[in-house]
Amino acid sequence: MSLLPYAFARPLLFAMDAEAAHDLTMDWLARSQNTPLQWSYGQRRVNDPVNLAGLQLPNRVGLAAGLDKNARCIDALAAMGFGFVEVGTVTPLGQPGNPKPRMFRLPQSQALINRLGFNNEGLAAFVANIKLARCRQNGAASPMVLGLNIGKNGSTPMERAVDDYLTCLDGVYPHADYVTINISSPNTQNLRSLQSDEALEGLIGHLTERSALLAQRHGKAIPLFIKIAPDLDPDQVAVIAATLQRHGGSGSSNTWGVIACNTSIDRQAVQGQMHGNETGGLSGRPVFDKSNAVIGQLRAQLGPGFPIMGVGGILSGTDAVAKVNAGADVVQIYTGLIYRGPGLITEVAQALQARGR
Repeated sequence: MSLLPYAFARPLLFAMDAEAAHDLTMDWLARSQNTPLQWSYGQRRVNDPVNLAGLQLPNRVGLAAGLDKNARCIDALAAMGFGFVEVGTVTPLGQPGNPKPRMFRLPQSQALINRLGFNNEGLAAFVANIKLARCRQNGAASPMVLGLNIGKNGSTPMERAVDDYLTCLDGVYPHADYVTINISSPNTQNLRSLQSDEALEGLIGHLTERSALLAQRHGKAIPLFIKIAPDLDPDQVAVIAATLQRHGGSGSSNTWGVIACNTSIDRQAVQGQMHGNETGGLSGRPVFDKSNAVIGQLRAQLGPGFPIMGVGGILSGTDAVAKVNAGADVVQIYTGLIYRGPGLITEVAQALQARGR
């Protein structure tokens, strides 16, 4: 792949409204995947295999959820050289999300703020799109390791939130290599309350029980990952770690992991910048240190064998190495891809390969 296409495209995209540029990019990827035009972003995958939660990953860099909410571009994303790709967040029913404008760039900090609110076409459309992905079909030369990220509808009362997660788990389970439980987006009202002690215990307990039934039904067991916020204090992180250990620790038939972290509601790092006070989730460089701190706490409490994916503020290979040094097994990128383009994937994968285990 030539890096020139993104070098030319970025100024044009950054001159547009952030969400309009995102939609245009995703439409282009959906139309160009599996055609000669895929050359403009396709690149050789770095071979640095690792086993995580029973998954055989070709390398240690993945795409975080949120870019491809409706699973329309799996083949295009597979062509970019990721070791794994996570799509969603999907909710049982389609929903428009929050009113526009709802996505903002902060170039001074290499950051984004979004308050999209789980806008997506719903579970049925999501699964239909996954079935169309050629890299996921039998006989594919290089099957993409695929994570499916699930959430709750904004209109579902919090006391019924578990029902939405169970509905989504039932629907995506046959098509997933792993499933991520998103309880940490700041853009669905009260969602982060599911990270609290009693609510988290109930949610993980129900999902663990349903996952065991689905494993028997479909003849395969897949790991579940909980995605948490970077704005948690040490006591809250300790509660999450203890809950995960109870349900997915040593001796358990279920495998749980954790993704740290989602976007932040803290605005201290972007005060005074244009759009710095917009509500929503802040991603990119400003959450790098916060994410690393949570990862370090989790690793200290969960021990060396518990699966941790690190995400938040990775804009270089050096950043990715720091994330792994903090305690992550593998990393995910999203905002860095917006600022750096597909070349970041190879840079990160090569840096982690050079670091070694």
